[in-house]
Amino acid sequence: MGTHAERGEAPVARPEGRPAFEIVALASSAGGLAALTSVLSGLPRAFPAAVVLVQHLDPRHRSLLADMLGRSTELRVKMAEEGDRLTGGSVFIAPPNYHLLVDAGGSLSLSQSELIHFLRPSADILFESVAASFPARAIAVVLSGTGSDGARGVQAIKKTGGTVIAQDQDTSEFFGMPSAAIATGSVDIVLPLALIAPALVRLLQPPAATPPATPPISKGTS
Repeated sequence: MGTHAERGEAPVARPEGRPAFEIVALASSAGGLAALTSVLSGLPRAFPAAVVLVQHLDPRHRSLLADMLGRSTELRVKMAEEGDRLTGGSVFIAPPNYHLLVDAGGSLSLSQSELIHFLRPSADILFESVAASFPARAIAVVLSGTGSDGARGVQAIKKTGGTVIAQDQDTSEFFGMPSAAIATGSVDIVLPLALIAPALVRLLQPPAATPPATPPISKGTS
């Protein structure tokens, strides 16, 4: 677990001097629908960052995930398409059977390159592209799921100065993915599901402005 790991405590403060976060990347698998619904429903319409997410889906069926999540959040939700541009207050979902990648210019691309951990889309692929494109300006969140997808990716996020959150065991329907992420030592914060959205809102708050120094009062001579 990271050196700054917390369990269920709020508020979550951004370290002084940390650049503003511009993107939040979510990853989930089994039990993920409820977890994603909880997180996204807790984010306000004015949430300033773009959200990208991987939920492991059956590639044989058309996904209704965007429709289902869209009914539970004030954010704009869509299945990602090649060339989409990141915008604050929007959620982009990796389509079934496609890896989702983010480039430094803020656009999205889809790939059917090799499966990672027998998976496509892969959280590792998404997180690594986010880390490379938005160093120190990204937050990765690992939610309920089986397996270890995302563990390699959170190390990339942490190495480039980003922040990593994992769902705790008590509220995870399946703790495989969060546990694997925590085991890397790259997770900063471990939280119950209900506290993840409030933590993201706090992390995205702009730093308080430092008041200008008061100039000394000069005394006139008599």
